[in-house]
Amino acid sequence: MECRPHCGACCTAPSISSPMPGLPNGKPAGMPCPHLDEARRCRLFGKPERPAVCGSLRPSAEMCGNSREAAMRWIGDLEAATAIVAV
Repeated sequence: MECRPHCGACCTAPSISSPMPGLPNGKPAGMPCPHLDEARRCRLFGKPERPAVCGSLRPSAEMCGNSREAAMRWIGDLEAATAIVAV
């Protein structure tokens, strides 16, 4: 499956705990990655400084759904279900 043009849900909805240029502690869930271009494509794609987790998240019909909004919900739900709760 190919990425949907102008989506970027997988670069916005999840948190990223790995360091990346400009974000030594990663990014929180819901924050668009600052490395997205105007078309919401990754400027770090194929570069060694791209976090490994980003390369492991592949588009799928289940995750992407039929719209950016559906993808944001699906990934957001996954983020919430896997969040570490402070005790």
